[in-house]
Amino acid sequence: MTTGGGAGPAEDRVQGGGWSDQVNALGGFIRAQRQMAKLSLREMASMTRVSNAYLSQVERGLHQPSLKVLHSIADALQLNTEQLLQQAGWGGGVGAAAAANGGAEPAAEEASAGPCSVEEAVRAETRLTEEQKAALLGVYRSFLES
Repeated sequence: MTTGGGAGPAEDRVQGGGWSDQVNALGGFIRAQRQMAKLSLREMASMTRVSNAYLSQVERGLHQPSLKVLHSIADALQLNTEQLLQQAGWGGGVGAAAAANGGAEPAAEEASAGPCSVEEAVRAETRLTEEQKAALLGVYRSFLES
C-alpha cells in the first residue's frame, strides 16, 4: 500500500494559510463522498491501495494527495477525477494537473469527457431553462463561498 509520505511537493505536510483551507475543503469533500457511498476508511483504503492512515490524514486536511492518489480516490468513490481536481485547487483540468504533477498524460476518456467545470456543464445542459441554470449556479456559488 502507498503511504503517501514524502513522494513529492504535492504531498508535503500542509502548513497554514489559504492552501491549508483548500486542502481542508478537499478532505471534507472526500470524507462526505466516502460516507455517502457508505464506505469505511479501511474499505476505501483497500479499493485505492492507499493506507487508511494516509486517507484519514487527507480527509483531515493534513496532506495534499498526489494526482495518482486523487485519481484512485475518485475511482473508488465513482466520481469524475475532474471533480476532485477542482476541489484540490487544480481547476485547470486533468491535463494541467498532470503537467503540474510530473507530466503524466490523462486517459483518453478523461481528456474528452466534455465540459471541464460545473458551471460550464450547467450552462451546456439543454434540458434546463435559463432560470433553472441561474438558480443552480447561484446555489453552487454559495456553497463555494461558505
